[in-house]
Amino acid sequence: MSAGLALVTGGCRRVGAAIAGRLARDGWSLALHGYKDAEPEDSLAQILAAQGTDWHGFAADLAVPDTCASLVADVTAHFGRAPDLLVNNASLFTYDDVDSLTAEQMAAHFAVNMQAPVLLTQKLVAMSQGSSAPCIVNIVDQRVRNPNGDQLSYTLSKQALAESIRTLAFSYGARARINGVAPGLTLPTGEYGEAQIAALTDMMPLDRLPVPDDIADAVLYLAEAKAVTGQILFVDGGAHLTHFARDFVFMGK
Repeated sequence: MSAGLALVTGGCRRVGAAIAGRLARDGWSLALHGYKDAEPEDSLAQILAAQGTDWHGFAADLAVPDTCASLVADVTAHFGRAPDLLVNNASLFTYDDVDSLTAEQMAAHFAVNMQAPVLLTQKLVAMSQGSSAPCIVNIVDQRVRNPNGDQLSYTLSKQALAESIRTLAFSYGARARINGVAPGLTLPTGEYGEAQIAALTDMMPLDRLPVPDDIADAVLYLAEAKAVTGQILFVDGGAHLTHFARDFVFMGK
């Protein structure tokens, strides 16, 4: 028996794939969103096949406001029911700072990282009337607690998303549970060397960096925590307890 239906934006790659895989192993049916395509990476595809998961992919550009409403409607039409869980994982992440910030760059980040999650939530709650209240989990970032000046548009958009969690949790009340997960450095890109990762690990209060399964476990907890709303779980090795002057990519070299 399915645990429910989950829509995971950006759910085919990287941390999104880990979240989707964890939900699949727990019996959830999955609507997997991707920007240009919605084909799961190999590791996720293997899990979906092994679990016999009922899943379907949906490609959509979340920067287009009308796309958010149509994505929820398309998922509902395909599965014959509205999602029980929405994981707003998709995000835009490019570099700017106070000197290079532009209106276009900031608008692009807010469209994907803040506006889309709110519009998806609005549409989901509206389509869930008469059924059980949905759960929404927004993936934010540990830097919302102690920000620095790097990736400024990204940071501002994630701070806005983080603050929206309490506001929407209060506004929706019993109609929806709204929570968030704030990861730290979880899947380093090729820009990071092994020595740098070791140095960054030593800087964390827990002497460890999170792995994708840590993020996925937090999402699953919030999906099942019926008495929890308006909360953000920091899953970051304790990074949010410390102020770092630069983004991690510039540190520990």
